Amino acid sequence: MAASVGRGAPAAGPEAGGALWAEVWALLPGTEEGLTLALSGEVDDCVRPLLRRARGLLYGAEGRPGEEAAAAALRRLGDVLRDYSWEKLNAGPWREISKAWRQVYTYGCLFGALAEVAAGRPLAPAVRLCDMGLLMGASVLDNVLARLVRVLQQHLPREQRRGAAGLAAESVRTEPRPAPAVRPEDALPRLRCPSLEHFRDNYLIPQKPVVLEGIMDHWPCMRKWSVDYFCQVAGCRTVPVELGTRYTDEEWSQKLMTVGDFISQYIVNENSMGYLAQHQLFDQIPELKEDISIPDYCCLGEGEEEHITINAWFGPEGTISPLHQDPQQNFLAQVFGRKYIRLYSPQDSENLYPHESQILHNTSQVDVEDPDLVKFPNFRKAAFQSCILMPGQVLFIPVKYWHYVRSLDVSFSVSFWWS
Repeated sequence: MAASVGRGAPAAGPEAGGALWAEVWALLPGTEEGLTLALSGEVDDCVRPLLRRARGLLYGAEGRPGEEAAAAALRRLGDVLRDYSWEKLNAGPWREISKAWRQVYTYGCLFGALAEVAAGRPLAPAVRLCDMGLLMGASVLDNVLARLVRVLQQHLPREQRRGAAGLAAESVRTEPRPAPAVRPEDALPRLRCPSLEHFRDNYLIPQKPVVLEGIMDHWPCMRKWSVDYFCQVAGCRTVPVELGTRYTDEEWSQKLMTVGDFISQYIVNENSMGYLAQHQLFDQIPELKEDISIPDYCCLGEGEEEHITINAWFGPEGTISPLHQDPQQNFLAQVFGRKYIRLYSPQDSENLYPHESQILHNTSQVDVEDPDLVKFPNFRKAAFQSCILMPGQVLFIPVKYWHYVRSLDVSFSVSFWWS
């Protein structure tokens, strides 16, 4: 009888042969042919045989002696597929990377994670493999990695689900500190639940920023989300974190770590500065996406809903987004914490001294709250509007509008970029 790690012969390990493996196996196609290994393009000739061999191990076609040996062989094939495709993913600009190679990387992560579960090994490495595939790969088998990691996460011990932050997250300081003064003549207008027509005619078409109130009161995140909640829901999940106060600093860098480690090192510890800022978080962790809604006003745009980019911004007090502009309309929704925000019209671009380098051409050289007026004398000519964005408020930032953001507290915001 052919040995495998699949349905016919459950792999070694008490959990793999029981409820967990049954849940995991239910996520996969019922037959070997059903796991199609479809790729959206060409890859090196050696890759497809490796994929088919790994699939054979899952469904019993390899004939290896014993399930433990099959799981070990599957783990090695996952390593090979990930290592080989990783070189391709880092061979040039991301936009030029073939989707097919990203899919190969996803399959490598899938087979590796399945091998960990089949062998009855600790689940944290399998969860990390799923997250790496979700971050760097491309969806295969109806986004099987997102479904797999959700199952695995439920079987982790509670302390592992919460991550390293543990109970410390419950003691994060919540009392507000003094905020910068916003002069009445500089304050952004506020509007409560305007009609689509009123928003379109008075703000979208003339491209005027405005703070909207009341439009996110019904979102589940407004009653559910907190630092401790993120420990519970995503503490064990691996995400990219930006290290440093602002992305223009020389010491700024990026690092992959679990949400629990991020909270422990950069939220609980007020002496360190790191920021979780990424557009994949809600696809990677669908539980969070279920707690938010795309603002109705986005229907006034030209693109389809699937083209709206949803970004997460989670960080400690003092995190700064330097004065910059974005190529799309933006709704910035504040879930918890406060942010001080300044806006400058695109008409003032020359007075804002954008960086000359191509990579930072959309970012000003000026430190907005402590400008060097000797070096940047025309900055004093630039008029601005400002606000303290409070929980439950949504700021409309028109396309190409310059904006500077500083977190006044531990803060979580969600931005929607739309055309």
